[in-house]
Amino acid sequence: MFSKKALTIFNKSIDTYHIKDDVDQSFENPFDSNTIDHLLYRKNWIDTVQWHYEDLIRDPDIDPIGALQLKRKIDASNQDRTDLVEYIDSYFLNKYKNVALKENAKINTESPAWAIDRLSILALKIYHMQEEVNRTDASKAHKDACAAKLSVLKEQRADLSKAIDDLLEDIAKGDKYMKVYKQMKMYNDDELNPVLRGQKGQ
Repeated sequence: MFSKKALTIFNKSIDTYHIKDDVDQSFENPFDSNTIDHLLYRKNWIDTVQWHYEDLIRDPDIDPIGALQLKRKIDASNQDRTDLVEYIDSYFLNKYKNVALKENAKINTESPAWAIDRLSILALKIYHMQEEVNRTDASKAHKDACAAKLSVLKEQRADLSKAIDDLLEDIAKGDKYMKVYKQMKMYNDDELNPVLRGQKGQ
């Protein structure tokens, strides 16, 4: 099943990141660049680094200049994340391009890659919630509460995994079809963001 493969790669990425646990560490993709594994690993690495950016920027004592620099990194990370989702969807579009659609084929509310994006984030939530459950300096009440949340997250993972696998199977059989709309973010575009447009002419 594709979801099992994706989760294995996501967990490998998360475990590798946490060996150093440093947002500035170098990135090395262990998978061949022409494979979906490569895209999945890169996607989760972006999510993992951004997870820790989000922790850092919430430091109440953060230097304002440092916070602005970090906000710029988060913005760039969000763009990279969206780009990777599109690359993953392109993989599926190519994979299923010759499938004959059934007359009553339906479109799904989200593309496979956006569902996989949520699976990547769930893998991170589970990793960090497990850390809270395992904390030796936390109270029993805290650990019990986190254990309850962890159970729900694992149930979510199982449900989402099945939904992804079912969607891909439906696409492969022609019961559903993919239609991907490329990102149309306005805030990064010099022509669409009025602030950037104003600066461009200066």
